[in-house]
Amino acid sequence: MSIHRRLIAVVLAAGFAVSMAMPVLAAPDQDGGRDLSAQRRTRITIYPLNRPLGPNAQRRCQAWLEKEYRVSGTVIVPRERCWWE
Repeated sequence: MSIHRRLIAVVLAAGFAVSMAMPVLAAPDQDGGRDLSAQRRTRITIYPLNRPLGPNAQRRCQAWLEKEYRVSGTVIVPRERCWWE
């Protein structure tokens, strides 16, 4: 193989490598506007249906951590119980 053909092969291989790397290098710039922590959180309004509540009614919650046994192993998950007073 002549030097001229080797040079063309090297240039083509380098061009191919750069073209394959471009999407990887450009990905962080395209995803910059989609940061999940910067998004506005959804608001949820809870309306009790089973009894009328007074104007000073409050929703009380009790939260704890609990072991949960899964196929992948034991994990600790948050639990919560809420009620109206």
